[in-house]
Formats: sequence, C-alpha cells, structure tokens
Amino acid sequence: MQIGLLGKANVGKSTFFSAATETPVASGNFPFTTIEPNVGVAYVQSDCACKHFDLKHENPLCINGTRLIPVKLIDVAGLVPGAHEGKGLGNQFLDDARQAEILIHVVDIAGTTDIQGQPIAVGTHDPLEDIAFVQDEFDQWFIDILKREWDKITREIDQKRAKLTDGIAKRFSGLGIKEYEVQAVLQKQGLISRNPKEWIDSDIENFAKELRQNTKPMIIAANKADLCLDLDILKKIPDTVIPCSAETELLLRKATKAGIINYTSGDNGFKINQEKEIPAPQQKALDLVNRIFSKITSTGIQKILNSAVFDSLNLIAVYPVEDESKFTNKEGVVFPDTKLLPPDSTAKDLASLIHADIAKGFLHAIDCKTKQRISGDQKLKHGDVIKIVSTLSRG
Repeated sequence: MQIGLLGKANVGKSTFFSAATETPVASGNFPFTTIEPNVGVAYVQSDCACKHFDLKHENPLCINGTRLIPVKLIDVAGLVPGAHEGKGLGNQFLDDARQAEILIHVVDIAGTTDIQGQPIAVGTHDPLEDIAFVQDEFDQWFIDILKREWDKITREIDQKRAKLTDGIAKRFSGLGIKEYEVQAVLQKQGLISRNPKEWIDSDIENFAKELRQNTKPMIIAANKADLCLDLDILKKIPDTVIPCSAETELLLRKATKAGIINYTSGDNGFKINQEKEIPAPQQKALDLVNRIFSKITSTGIQKILNSAVFDSLNLIAVYPVEDESKFTNKEGVVFPDTKLLPPDSTAKDLASLIHADIAKGFLHAIDCKTKQRISGDQKLKHGDVIKIVSTLSRG
C-alpha cells in the first residue's frame, strides 16, 4: 500500500511527511528542497479486532482499541508548470509517483506561495490555480504516454497482435494499471467498440484523463489551513478536500515524544503532562495550537490518511491469525497483523497476500467471529478475523 504526496514546490509536503511518519527530512522556503523522494511509514487507523471480542492484549499497534495499520508514504519532488515536458524535476517526479495507489495533493490553501513555490504574502495567490495545474500535469503525462504510442497500438490491432484493452494496458503497465481498469473506462466512454483509427485527439485526451482519475485518484490536503484568511474557499473545490496543518501535527508529535503532552494523531485536543515543567516558548506554542484547533478542529493529517485508504480506495482491514480460538500467531501474539485489501477481496486473496505457498496449498479458511468454515471465493468484510488452512506453510 503506497500513498504518494504531490504538489507544487514549498507547500509543506515534506512537513506533512515528517509529521505523518515522524521521519526528519529537509524542508525550507525555496523550491526543490526535496530532490530525492523521501519514503517512510505512516499509519492509518481502524477499530482493532480486540474490541469485537472485548479482549485485552499487548500490542504497540493497538492503542485503546484503535489499530494502527502501516502504509508506505512517498514524498516526491515539487512540481512546476510544464513538469510533464521535463521542466523542473518533472520527469523524476512522475517516475517517483507512478507506483502510488492514491495521491495526496498537498495544497497551500492560505495562498502563501506563488505558482513557482516562492514565498509571498498570505492570501495573495489563488490555491485553486495550484489544484488545476497539478492535476493537469498528471493528466498530461497520461495523455502524452497514450499519444506517443497510439500509432503502434493501432498497428498491433490491425495486425491482430493485440486487442484494444491489452494494447493500452501494456503502455501503462509501469504505472500498475490493469487491463480491466482500461476496459472499464473504454466502456464508460462508449469507446470499446470504436475503431482506434477513428479516435480523434479529444477521444484520446478524455480517455487518458478518466483513466488517471480512476487509477490514480487524488485527495486534496488543504495545508496551512490555520493561516487561511477565509476557509470558505474549500467549498469551491469539487474534489475530496480536508483542511490540515502539517506544522501543528509535527509540533504535537514532538511535544508528545518529549513527554510534555499526551496526544494521539487524529485527536481534536491534547492533555498537558502536569508532572512536566513547560518552558515559556513551548507553552506559547501550545496555546497557539489550541487556537488552531478552535479553527479547524484537528490537524487533519490523520483524517487525510484514513480518508485516502478507507474512503477513496475503499480498502478493508482484515486480521489473519493462526490459532482461531486464541487469535494468535505461532509466537502467541494476539492479533499480530493487519492486512489491507481491496473491496470484494476473498479468503484466497488474503492467503496470497500472506504468502504464495499458503495460497498454493489453500484448503479453506475459518471466520473466527462466526467459527464457520469459508471457501476460497468467500468475500471478506472490514474487520474480519481469518485463519487460513493450507497444506503448505510459508517458504
């Protein structure tokens, strides 16, 4: 599970990354602070299976019944207009972002940076322009790939060496795009039975844009919302948009690590540790955080991650165990792991995700909540606890 952070230069992507992963990275008020992609582990949150069974267990990834599920977060170089043509670090950006299953577009909603990422006064740049240009750059990348290969695709179809769906899918295989995803867009746009030679530029462009939207969906992280002069601008954004303050989340995580406060990402407040003496500068910063919470209710970072995984991708969290009565693995760890799967995934899909050998020797599975045996094609639900019975163990 990979999530890409994208956006123009200097909007706070690296701060978002640091706040979400607790990984220190370079940041600064100038474009291309991030050149090589930063890769780290963030966590999405869901109810732990222990809640269903009213079971107490020791697991650092379960905090009071809330399960932390790891996902890979990739912070790539900032975009500038013309990135799809190789301007700025465009080629590198597009290559770094290609394997992400969903993209979080970090936007400076307060308008404190111009289109090139240079600092300017609050509210003097329209963030809607940034949203449009970044989405256009990504769309243009898809369009360029398809137009560049279109003559080859039509020749392959003429020579009956390929069908339209697999001819297109082959050109996008490096982005993890599957043939069935190509077919869905072709059918939606009424192009499935059209001769590719009859396609005009607008057909190719509209197809490529919808393919991008379906296979690389974006969620808007309206960063620097605490600085925004008028949050009504959020109503003008048609996409999924969540206000956030990456700097505030980063401050709270550092204060928690230092033992000054008690805070869990996603909370709409924090508690000060009364046993700690707080220096005046830190107290002033925490007072500012309280004012920020009164404006945007939370830092938004956790909400964005959760929304990307569970709302946009509709993934489900499943708990595989090896002992169906004690809910443990061989080492006796209760609810040792959580797997994220696409909707409509089956017990056999879960087995494949655990290990190829287990899937190869798959016999059946057990739904630990109902104690019933289920088949390999049984669709799983969010929160299921599953034991896989296989003739083969992990290699």
